[in-house]
Amino acid sequence: MAAGSTQPTPSQPDGEASVERYRPGYELVAEKLLQYMAEQNLRPGDRLPTEQGLAELLDTTRNVTREAVKVLAAMGRLTVRKGAGIFVAASGNEIADELLAHFQPTAMEQVLMLLDYRRLIESDTARRAANLATPIQVRAIRQAAKDSRVESTPTNRDDFAKADALFHDSIAIAAGNVFLQSNVVALRRFAGQSDLLLFHGDVTGSFEVAGEQHIAIADAIASGDSDLASKLMIEHIDTVQHQFERKIRDRLFNLDRKLSPTLD
Repeated sequence: MAAGSTQPTPSQPDGEASVERYRPGYELVAEKLLQYMAEQNLRPGDRLPTEQGLAELLDTTRNVTREAVKVLAAMGRLTVRKGAGIFVAASGNEIADELLAHFQPTAMEQVLMLLDYRRLIESDTARRAANLATPIQVRAIRQAAKDSRVESTPTNRDDFAKADALFHDSIAIAAGNVFLQSNVVALRRFAGQSDLLLFHGDVTGSFEVAGEQHIAIADAIASGDSDLASKLMIEHIDTVQHQFERKIRDRLFNLDRKLSPTLD
């Protein structure tokens, strides 16, 4: 069966089969294309086959392939140069590019590993920030936390995302380690790709809860309580994971309802 189809394979568990049946063909092809890039060990700047060549490799149509390429280009995984071809995108961040080469944003196992990695990295940045942040850096962290709480409504998704990014970046900067800072930026980029491919940019959790947690973390950093800052950051990432998992369960439940016969 062509990859552009949204029908599940017989070997999939029932829940996964339900999701696959209702996922657009271009999403499935985008997923297969990312797997192909990882298997071929492609790196930033490497050239991919043409749309037609990819369609043949992935057993799908050229139109579906084109849509998949557009999605991956919007995610920053591919670059399309008119008249030149399709290339693996480069972010200018070598550490991020190396990690990104093998990240599969729709693979639940990898998403959970990503969240676990966030706990390790961001709990340490919060701890270091509590010990090292200058008064100016503390003000920046607190302001970003306040902004995220102000913008914590579903209608302010873009503004909240900016405040959220600034909050986590400000903590990483205050930690005084450019490698930690680079990793925090990369982790947010990965998470955004999962949101886009799995949920089409839909809200995966409560902005209000996140905003309140940001305030608590900022207060701990401002008071110099490194243990509390680290603990609260871990709890914040735990909340993100719980919200993510609940969103997956809700989607499976809604799909199961669609598949169930209705009784007159």
